[in-house]
Amino acid sequence: MVPGVQLPPEIQLAQRLAGNEQVTRDRAVRKLRKYIVARTQPAAGGFTQDELLKVWKGLFYCMWMQDKPLLQEELGRTISQLTQAFQTTEAQHLFLRAFWQTMIREWAGIDRLRLDKFYLLMRMVLRESLKAVRTQGWEERQIEQLLELLTTEILSPDSQAPNGVKSHFLEIFLEELSKVGAAELTADQNLRFIDPFCQIAAHTKDSLVLHKIARNIFETIVEQAPLAIEDLMNELDAQTGEDEVMEGDELSEGEQEQDTPSKRPPAGSIHRGDLEVDKEVQDDGDGSGPVLQFDYEAVANRLFKLASRQSTPSQNRKRLYKVIRKLQELAGGTFPEDDVPEKAYKRLLAGRRERKKNRKRLLRLQPQTEKGDSEADTSSLDPSPKTERKRSRRKAEKTNQRGAPRRRRKPRQMSSARAKAASGQQPKRKRKRPLESEK
Repeated sequence: MVPGVQLPPEIQLAQRLAGNEQVTRDRAVRKLRKYIVARTQPAAGGFTQDELLKVWKGLFYCMWMQDKPLLQEELGRTISQLTQAFQTTEAQHLFLRAFWQTMIREWAGIDRLRLDKFYLLMRMVLRESLKAVRTQGWEERQIEQLLELLTTEILSPDSQAPNGVKSHFLEIFLEELSKVGAAELTADQNLRFIDPFCQIAAHTKDSLVLHKIARNIFETIVEQAPLAIEDLMNELDAQTGEDEVMEGDELSEGEQEQDTPSKRPPAGSIHRGDLEVDKEVQDDGDGSGPVLQFDYEAVANRLFKLASRQSTPSQNRKRLYKVIRKLQELAGGTFPEDDVPEKAYKRLLAGRRERKKNRKRLLRLQPQTEKGDSEADTSSLDPSPKTERKRSRRKAEKTNQRGAPRRRRKPRQMSSARAKAASGQQPKRKRKRPLESEK
């Protein structure tokens, strides 16, 4: 390199982001955020795709060098939140496109021990990209641009994304969308979000993509149907409760105040029931969280329209028809597994399996019990410990009696054979027999 030539700021930041010391990497991340804010101003002109690829290469190795799970999670959060520093949506999309291109390019070099941190980074970047769409009010144009970016870079036939990136993206998409927008999105907006997956599932030739879309998108919608309807019922109950409270407040304002203080708190104060509702909402956010709402009949019609085309492969058509039947059943009012949640249904299956195992064990023990029925009957008559000792002694004596003659017969046979072969008693016996016959 020629001395005195100054490197571009993107390359300098990338070198510092991939440094050996954590202090230099942290400083580089903070400087990068300030540089993004200044560079994406309308007067500055913004970034190019090559510049953002260099930045993401430095960020990739910054995550590569980070150890310890808690620090990895904190670093992943700060890196993903860099999307908020961009001042325009076009620059945000360039930044996200460069991220997925970097992950696709570097995926083959990630070892097994570092996969988890990059899985986490993909999840956090996807969440922040959905949050960016939420800040724009879930506009249809913003949704279409984001989905076009994701599908072209990850799921399109021309994409070079490895199977690990495809499968993980499809596993986390619906989950992250429900975390970000389940409380705000309508059924029509949710259908727009899954429409690209419907189109890809209808014409893709990749069996992995078809299986992941059917399992993690469509079947997940079917499994979460009881929870979604439960959320709707809770919302309706909350609305009716608020209406009743407002009516009660209006009536109380018209009445005159009595000498005794009223038990009901005044209008505008926080009720105890409201606090309990807020706690439940917070617990839902920390735990399972709200579920996305779907118009199951509309989803089934959209899938049927795509699957019934002549250009749709037969394998894809069969798989989609199975999903369509389930969605039509949901639209008709029948729920999967009789409206039993997944965890409870798994427990029921485990209980049934244990019962089957116990039955098999009893069937195996039946012939043994039939052979020892006489012994069992006698034991039922005399269950005292003395009788058990006597029986054990008798069994021991019987076994000794049966085993003793076997041990004695073998040496007797061997001794007689040897005596006949080696001793001189045979000619004496032969001499006596002819003498008796002659007499």
